[in-house]
Amino acid sequence: MKIVLAQLNLCVGDIAGNTARILETIARARDVDGARLVAFPELAVTGYPPEDLLFRPGFHERVEHSLRQIAAAAQGIAVVVGHPEREDGVLYNSASFLEHGSVRAVYRKQRLPNYEVFDEKRYFTAGVMPCVVDVDGMALGLSICEDIWDATTAVAARAAGAEILLNLNASPYSTNKRAARLKALATATAAAALPVLYVNLVGGQDELVFDGGSLAVDGAGRVMAAASEFDEALLAVDITRTGGGLVLAGPQAPAITGLESIYRALVLGVRDYIGKNHFKGAVLGLSGGIDSALTLAIAVDALGGENVAAISMPSRYTAQMSIDDALEQARAQGCECHVVGIEAPFTAFNDILAPVFAGRDADVTEENIQARCRGIILMAYSNKTGRIVLTTGNKSEMAVGYATLYGDMAGGFAPLKDCPKTLVYELSVWRNAQQAAPVIPPRVIERPPSAELRPDQKDSDSLPPYDILDPILERYVELDQTPQQIAAAGFALDTVKRVARMVDRNEYKRRQAAPGVRLTTRAFGRDRRFPITSRYHEQDPVPDA
Repeated sequence: MKIVLAQLNLCVGDIAGNTARILETIARARDVDGARLVAFPELAVTGYPPEDLLFRPGFHERVEHSLRQIAAAAQGIAVVVGHPEREDGVLYNSASFLEHGSVRAVYRKQRLPNYEVFDEKRYFTAGVMPCVVDVDGMALGLSICEDIWDATTAVAARAAGAEILLNLNASPYSTNKRAARLKALATATAAAALPVLYVNLVGGQDELVFDGGSLAVDGAGRVMAAASEFDEALLAVDITRTGGGLVLAGPQAPAITGLESIYRALVLGVRDYIGKNHFKGAVLGLSGGIDSALTLAIAVDALGGENVAAISMPSRYTAQMSIDDALEQARAQGCECHVVGIEAPFTAFNDILAPVFAGRDADVTEENIQARCRGIILMAYSNKTGRIVLTTGNKSEMAVGYATLYGDMAGGFAPLKDCPKTLVYELSVWRNAQQAAPVIPPRVIERPPSAELRPDQKDSDSLPPYDILDPILERYVELDQTPQQIAAAGFALDTVKRVARMVDRNEYKRRQAAPGVRLTTRAFGRDRRFPITSRYHEQDPVPDA
C-alpha cells in the first residue's frame, strides 16, 4: 500500500483556497501517485493557528461546507484531514477519516498544548478516546501533533488495535526542532512498538514558520522516509506487510541543520508574510551595517532583487564607507538603492525645537530624531509603492531597548527579531560562503558596529560587547536564570544586573515592535509575556526569611 503525506503550505482563514489545494492533492495522490490514502496536516482546512477566528460562527459553517466537499472527493482513495469540529457547542481539534464519499471516523486531539506559542486550551476541548480505522486490512491509529509527544497516547492506540500510527502536525520551527521531534518519535515507537507516519505543515504564518520535514519512522524509531524541509512536498511511503510486521520505505531528503536551517526559516518567514498579506515587495533602510546587510540578503533571497528596494539615509555622522558599502551590496543583489540624506529634515527639526529645548544640552534626543527622520522616509516610500518596510533590528537590541520607537523600529515585519547579534554575524558569514562573490561586503562584517548617530559612536559605548551580552541575555531571557545564577557562570554581577535592568524596563518598546520570525522557544511576543507595568525585578535581593 502507498500512503502520501501531503506537506502543504496553507494559509490561515483561506478555507476556500485551502480546500482547493486539498482537492487538487487528493486527485494527484490518487491518479498520479497511485496512493491508497493521503493525509494532510493538523487543521489543514483552516490553516494553523486560526486563533480567535474559531469564535466566529460563520467560520465553522465554512469549515463544515469544506469538509463535505473533501468527503465527496474521497472516491477511490481514503483521506485523513485536520479541521476544527463543532458539536453541541463544544469545539475539538479533530482529524476526519474520509472514504467512499463520506466521513467514516473522527479522531479528537487528546493532548492540547498550552505553552510557548500554543494556546489550544483557549479554544478546544480535549478528546478522550483513541481512533483506529481499517485501510485494506491495516489498522491505522490516528493522532494529532502533541499526542505523539506523550507516549501514552501511542500505547492507548496500540491497545485499541492499531498497528501503525498516523500523526497530523502543525509543528512550528525552532532551532534544533528536528532533533527534538525525532527523539519524541523514538520514545513513542519504543513505548508502543509501532511505526509512525508524521505529516507536518510547511510555510510562514505571522511570526511562526512551519518547516515541514514530514517523516516515516519504523517501530525502532529509524527514519525510513523523509520529506524536504521548508518546501512543499508529497512524501509517498510504501508499506509492505511481512512476517515481521509492516515495512516502510520511501525517499529520504537530506536533513537541513545548523545555520542553513535558520537562514531557510528566515527566508520562508519573510516570503510568506509578504506574499500571504499581498504586499508588492519590501523596502528597508540600508545603513552599511551588518543588520541591514543581512536583512537585505534575506529579503532578496525570499522575493527576488526586483521586488526589494533599499534606501541609504546618511546623516552628518555617516561614514562614506557606509554609503559605499550599501550601494555595493544593492548592486551585487540586483535591487534598487536610493540615497536620501536626512540632513535637511534633521536640521529643520532641530530648528523648530530650539525654543522648546533652550538651555538643555544635546543628548540621545537628537540621536532619536535622526532615526525618526529615517522612519518617515521609509514609511512614505512604503505608502507610495505598496512595499512593506522591513525593520532591521536584532534580538540583542530589542532585549535591552537599543532601538528607537517610531524610528528604526518603524515597519511592518522584523526578520531578525529573534536573532541575537552574534548569530547575525554567523549568518552573514555563512551566506557569503554560499557563492563565489560575497553578497555582503566583507568590511561590513569586520568593522565595529555603530548606529552612527553621533561622532565616532560605537555600540560598545552603550552596551557590553556582544560576545558577553548575548550569553547573558540567553540565560536571562530564554532560561529565566537570576542575575546571581548568571554571575556564577562567570559573568560580572554588576554587568548582569545592568543588562537585566535594561531588559526589564524596555518591555513597553517590545510591545510596539513589528512581528518577526520566531527561531527560539522564547521569542519576544508570543513566547515571552511579561507585564509592561511591573515593580518586580530579578536583580533586587530576595528578602531574608
